[in-house]
Order: sequence, then C-alpha cells, then structure tokens
Amino acid sequence: MIGQSELILNNDGTIFHLHLKPENISEQIILVGDPARVDTISSLFESIEFEIQNREFKTVTGIFNNKRLTLISTGIGTDNIDIVLNELDALVNIDLKKREIKDKKTSLNIVRIGTSGGLQTDLPVNSFVVSKKAIGFDGMLNFYANRKNVCDLSFETAFKQYTKWDNSLPTPYVVDASEKLLEKFESQEFRKGVTISAPGFYGPQGRELRLPLAVPELNRKVEEFSFNDLKITNFEMECSAIYGLSKMLGHNALTICLIIANRVSLTANENYREEMKKLIRKVLNALTN
Repeated sequence: MIGQSELILNNDGTIFHLHLKPENISEQIILVGDPARVDTISSLFESIEFEIQNREFKTVTGIFNNKRLTLISTGIGTDNIDIVLNELDALVNIDLKKREIKDKKTSLNIVRIGTSGGLQTDLPVNSFVVSKKAIGFDGMLNFYANRKNVCDLSFETAFKQYTKWDNSLPTPYVVDASEKLLEKFESQEFRKGVTISAPGFYGPQGRELRLPLAVPELNRKVEEFSFNDLKITNFEMECSAIYGLSKMLGHNALTICLIIANRVSLTANENYREEMKKLIRKVLNALTN
C-alpha cells in the first residue's frame, strides 16, 4: 500500500494538485503551459464534459471530431511536469481507494502544444517544430532510478564532449519522442528537430540582462552541435521531463511548438496568437482523424 504522505488525495478523493478523479480524463491528453490556452482549445470542442482548475492546473475534458480529449495546463517548467505526469499516471495506473498499483497498466497519449525559441537560422519565426528528441538541462530525470534505460546515452556523451559540459551544471539527459505519435506529423510543414528544455527563461537559455552567464559560449556550441544529422532546433521548458517520465511510466509523448522568436536572427513575433490557433487546429485534426 502506498502511504498517505506519498500519494496525497483531497477530501473528495481527487488527486492532490490536479483535483481529478480517474473518470475525469481521457487517454488522449493535450498539455499546454498557459491556462488561457486551455480555453482557446476547448472553444473548438463540440461539447465539454468536465472542467476544473486548481492553481495553474486547468483541466477540460470534451469532444472534438467525435473523439474524447483532455486538455491540461501545466504552468511553466519541468518541476510542474513532474507533478502533472506522476498524477496523471496515478489516475490510470494506481487504485486510489486501495492505494495499490494496478496489475494491468494503461498507456496514455500525451501531446504538448507550446511556444519556443528557435536556434537555427533556417528556422524562421512562425515555424512548427516537432521534437524528435529532447535534451533536459533541468536534471529532473536524474532523481529517478534507471533513467539511463530510456535515454540516448550516445547522444548525451557526444553533446557533453562537444560543449565541454561544465560539471557544476545539471547533467543533461536525452530522450526520444514516441514513434507512434511522430507518425501523425510526417507532413513537411512540421520541422523535426532536437529541443532543449531549460530550467529557466533567462540565464539557462543564454539570456543576459544584469547577471553574467556562467558559460557564455554555451548557446554558440548548442547551435553548432550535430549528431547523426540532427541539429538542436529550439529552446523551451517542459519537453524533456514529459518525454523522460512518459517513457519510464509507459506512456507515449510528443511536443509540437510554434517558434515565436529566433535567438540567432534576433527576430520575434510578439503577436503570435493567430499562428498558435493555426497550430492548434492542425494538431487536433492530426490526433483525431
């Protein structure tokens, strides 16, 4: 039996942070960062079955294209992803009343729709990027046993050697997307690449305001790095934890991002919301057709 302090439930039987019961979610999950984006997506639904919010975690379950989908906002960062992924898995793979792990496991399909900063000159603002691999600068997966079983260790080694990785920084980890979900986005309008998930928006992504950077040349090395014909295409803040925890827990995961700024050309689209709506429709149709 899992102890009360380890698996915390609310008085109504819902899981601690998400305030959800197993029947409230679909096996098809869409993650976004911003709670307002849940509203944007759910406005396209044919019907809404369930809706709740606690802190930054807003959930809506409804029907699109005759398919049941669940939308959840995660807020920003891999620390929040640690909460969301573990609690989603608990909803489907732990008997919450008995506090026991189920014998038969359920595999969720988890797709993140997000915004991102581009790291290559041939990746203009408003591009759509599908993360074939994710590099975690956050170190979160290193707290779990056997993380090397789900990681691309050759890629990790090559990356650390090329960048002369500073040992004072968290050890990066590299995880692949779900091939099952990748197949749904084979269209050329979706650029395939490698995404870095950073544990912050400023220093960890090479932005310098008043504080100097510990490794000022890191972004240049990141832009130059290539392994098995794959380049690092973009920075964001959640993908690596989604991929890593999903693989360890037996779920399928994929991230698709809209490039709203290019860090090399120093261009940005501050009014990106119409482009995001285009991406949302494309993702919803790809997942439900």
